[in-house]
Amino acid sequence: MPVAANPDVLQPTALPGRSVRTTWTYTLGCMVFILLVLDFMLFALALEPATPPLESVTGILLISLACAVAAQIRYCWFLRAGLGGGLPHVAWNLALIGTSAVVWILGLFATTNALMWSVPLWLAACLIACLLPTRQRLATLAAGLALTALHPVAYQLLHHRSYAFPEDSGLRMLFSYAALMPVVLISSLWWWRIVVELDRHRLMAGELAVAQERLRFASDLHDIQGHHLQVIALKSELAERLLTIDAAAARGHIHDVRLTAKQALEETRSLVSGYRGTVLENELENAREVLSAAGAHCELTIDPIPGNPDVHKALAMAVREATTNILRHSNATNASITLSASANSCSLTIKNNGVTNGTPAVQTLGNGLAGLRERLSALGGQLQTTMDAERFELLASIPSKGIAP
Repeated sequence: MPVAANPDVLQPTALPGRSVRTTWTYTLGCMVFILLVLDFMLFALALEPATPPLESVTGILLISLACAVAAQIRYCWFLRAGLGGGLPHVAWNLALIGTSAVVWILGLFATTNALMWSVPLWLAACLIACLLPTRQRLATLAAGLALTALHPVAYQLLHHRSYAFPEDSGLRMLFSYAALMPVVLISSLWWWRIVVELDRHRLMAGELAVAQERLRFASDLHDIQGHHLQVIALKSELAERLLTIDAAAARGHIHDVRLTAKQALEETRSLVSGYRGTVLENELENAREVLSAAGAHCELTIDPIPGNPDVHKALAMAVREATTNILRHSNATNASITLSASANSCSLTIKNNGVTNGTPAVQTLGNGLAGLRERLSALGGQLQTTMDAERFELLASIPSKGIAP
């Protein structure tokens, strides 16, 4: 469940990156671990004075505590909504509060360490408070604290005797850690919200950069085509008017139209060529950076770069297509890119792990690989793809017409 965002602000269309999911897994693991430590201390303290056979109240308490622990751990998954993200379905809230309330009530009949049985209800209040707005969060924490303080009062009314704050160091440690639980949970979720916001802004920055580049290209294309089309329209109109009056002048305007159209075509091709231009050195470095950022260790081995522009561009497109396939169709943790060259040919080998049998890219070649195969074939090269277990390999070989010394 993502953090609620302002509906007036544009939101990124891409999904959060792997690093964000990893951060949530780490945050969730830390919160669950702390809860498990506190609950383990409860179990240990409950069993410490007990001798077999256990009292019936103690047995029921342990079973109820186990149910409360399970509800707490499951409820932690809903904290991904972030601070004030809203409560889940009412059934989950009832399960969390109900199991903890049973432990709170049965703890009144415990013979030893009765105060510690108020801790699960306090932990439940801390979990619920994280998903509420600020005012309701404070009210929920105050209510949980009041119920914790009410436990010794109810015990005194029920048994006509009071229990003092325990002298046991384990109990004191338990209560100290439990008292700090709101700080732990709220600070963890505050950090999680910052990570989500940073990733959202990162995605938005990327999409804005793409949009700006599209606008720049559209502006350049408009400048080229708008002028030439205006000239073509004007010359064609003049030629149409002069066709029956002055055929020679009309032929002159038609000739100008042809030259203008040719010039527009050349300038458009030049614009598109510059827009699509690829540099092999940049593509290799970009591939390593992108794969490393995605969590894959990438080894890059480069021989002398081909000097032929067509070979240069074909290999650069192969690097780009292979990197895209790794990111889309695998969970790679290791990858290698090797560019080797000889006197007669050069080859590009890209390997990665993390491929499964159900990967779409393995079952059928997409348009990208098909287009790349055609590009290499036009230069006398070939493209081979193989899969071995969980590893995928792409080999692009091409005659090296002009290797840079």
